[in-house]
Amino acid sequence: MADWISRDDRLPVPVTAYGPLHLLARHVHRLSDTGQAHEAITAADAYLVIARIVRDEKSVRFLIQGKMYALLALGRVNEAYPLAIALLHSQRAAGSVLGEAKALCDLARIHLLGGHYVDCMRNLARAGVLLGTAPAETDRHRSALCSFATAATAAELYEAAAGAYEQLRHSTSSFDLVHAVTLLYWGLRLAHVGRSEEARSRLRRSAEITRAWLETDPDPTITAMHALALAKLGETTVAEKLARSVIMELRAGGSHQYARMAHLALGISLRAHGFPQEARREFIAARDLTEEGSRPDERPIIRFELALTALDLDSGQASRDLFETVEGQVRELWRLRLQRLAMLRQARQREETEAARARAEREILRDPLTGLGNRRRFDLLIGAVSPAREAPLTLLLIDLDHFKAVNDIHSHSVGDLALREVAAILRAHCRQGDEAVRYAGDEFVIFLGGDAEAGSEVGERIRMAVAEADILTDLHMTVSVGVATWSSGMTGEQLFQAADSRLYAAKWSGRNTTAA
Repeated sequence: MADWISRDDRLPVPVTAYGPLHLLARHVHRLSDTGQAHEAITAADAYLVIARIVRDEKSVRFLIQGKMYALLALGRVNEAYPLAIALLHSQRAAGSVLGEAKALCDLARIHLLGGHYVDCMRNLARAGVLLGTAPAETDRHRSALCSFATAATAAELYEAAAGAYEQLRHSTSSFDLVHAVTLLYWGLRLAHVGRSEEARSRLRRSAEITRAWLETDPDPTITAMHALALAKLGETTVAEKLARSVIMELRAGGSHQYARMAHLALGISLRAHGFPQEARREFIAARDLTEEGSRPDERPIIRFELALTALDLDSGQASRDLFETVEGQVRELWRLRLQRLAMLRQARQREETEAARARAEREILRDPLTGLGNRRRFDLLIGAVSPAREAPLTLLLIDLDHFKAVNDIHSHSVGDLALREVAAILRAHCRQGDEAVRYAGDEFVIFLGGDAEAGSEVGERIRMAVAEADILTDLHMTVSVGVATWSSGMTGEQLFQAADSRLYAAKWSGRNTTAA
């Protein structure tokens, strides 16, 4: 491949963070996003066969995700659940922190649909902690954070969703409008439970975002959002005009959510202007459109506005009883929402405590000079080698040649530099599942998940890499490597003794040698 590249700068396939078949996976996602769920499932099943044959694991995960989204769109939650679990395990096995966070968010949505709120909040909390540890300002981080915001929105956790969208807005304006929608519904719900000042704060922020967009993009969906915020803020004359201008276009275009917003804005404005009967018709029109699918928080919002309008139409006992009933339901739903929010915060605290404990344990098992595992970590790993294990395991015991002379001639600080350089080389040659540790002063061990041939190849590559490395201008190091492979019935101690005897042979053969 290197020779081929040297003759031509082009690569045979585009290099991306996704697998070579990612365009097939994108096609599945596009079908799911555009309402073609059945077609998405059929395509995903066909493409998965191809991706598995060519072992394109990244595309396999992306395809499973697309199929899961399509199943959720069809309400087939029970079929989506095992896919979400498989995806989570796959992302963990691949060591993808952001992939795991995104899978946890998707799983949280599924638990929410099933009414399993404890599991939902636990997964969301875990995802939030992982997102906090991963590098930000990347496409993968934005994608995972967007999934977190989507799941939080579905659970009506406006605080968490708005916080996530606020983070996303710092890197791109693409999330401005979903942030404005979150603030809008949050403000409406706050108004309905009597928290007027908090409601106005959210509604004003939503109106500011949509007003800025309307200056350059007079889109009817943005207009509907802006009209609803203004109507609830009391700017009903402008809100009525804006809502009337887009209702029919939104209905004709199938933009049901935004058509509902326009009907709500018009209804609130008409009621404020003294036309409760006309307002009632608008709210009923909004309610009828929920049959096409709606957010979980839209129905209580519409129901409250209808009950408030019924009170305007008739202040008799029946209307007062109806309003009190609806108001009680709205407050109960809000109480349950706050309960979920408390569950999320408690789960987040537990996850953060667990993460801190895990970090402390890792520090105990980490060599401070090289960043590799230390002798304590080695003891744990070698002690876990079972005589009845099934997976292949090869031990590489690596010793720096004439290291004492380096300390004596160049100083201990240079010796530390050499150790760090060698550790970096070992780390670079470890694959997923392999682990390097500093066993003693200038001795290192690699636990390699592979057979004797793989161990010999890795050992020889490490030996050559160290020999070619420039530690200092006048300092070149070499290493001797002993390689031993586990066989049935062998204990960890026996495996280490076998590797130690190979290392001894490498030393006696003249050093700078790999003995297997």
